[in-house]
Amino acid sequence: MPTAPSSDSSIPTSAAHPLDNVIWSALTHRHQAALALGDGAARRYPAEFAPFGAMADASAAGFHALAGLLTPGEQVALVTAGDVTPTAEFEILLQKPIVQMVQSKPSGDQAADPRMAPLGPDDATDMRALAELTKPGPFSSRTQELGAFLGVRENGRLVAMAGERMHLDGYAEVSAVCTHPDVRGRGLARSLVRAVSARIAARGEIPFLHAFEDNDSAIALYASLGFDLRATLRLTVLRHQPAAG
Repeated sequence: MPTAPSSDSSIPTSAAHPLDNVIWSALTHRHQAALALGDGAARRYPAEFAPFGAMADASAAGFHALAGLLTPGEQVALVTAGDVTPTAEFEILLQKPIVQMVQSKPSGDQAADPRMAPLGPDDATDMRALAELTKPGPFSSRTQELGAFLGVRENGRLVAMAGERMHLDGYAEVSAVCTHPDVRGRGLARSLVRAVSARIAARGEIPFLHAFEDNDSAIALYASLGFDLRATLRLTVLRHQPAAG
């Protein structure tokens, strides 16, 4: 069964830069450490928040500790600086390169869409439905509680949103950027990413985000908003398969 985090929230990351092992950094830094399940070798978000897990290092001991946080058949997603080779306790379902981009300069002033508004608990069902339709990445039943979200409604229907997910010292991730197919091409994603990024920067933190390496349109949008490529990382999705017997 998953264990509660240790009382020591100062466990350092093993990577040279906190964004190299970004999930581990988020789950050991002060903003989200209290959410973490696990301890010094491996940690994960509760499944209702996000399917992500991480290890202090990709050793056999780290994978064994991660397996101890999962139920049989449960999936977990890793973001690492390079390929990983899991132990026999896991089946690899997906390995795919992703880009990590960091905003190095403001994207310039532009009038915000007047329909843009904060999203809260009453919007959770609509947020989940939009995420399921548009597939911006993992969006679980309580993902919206990881950070503040903004959205745009038309005739009462939520048609676009973006918000914050991973949060570590000095950095916050822009995530769940999605637009309903009926309203694409109107610049809603641009306006929302700009607004979320500006809010992060106003706190003295650096906005960052992730995209699949082959998502040229999203990468071009983010580049136009002042985001630069920091690193190409690896997304790995694993399924826990404990040994028989």
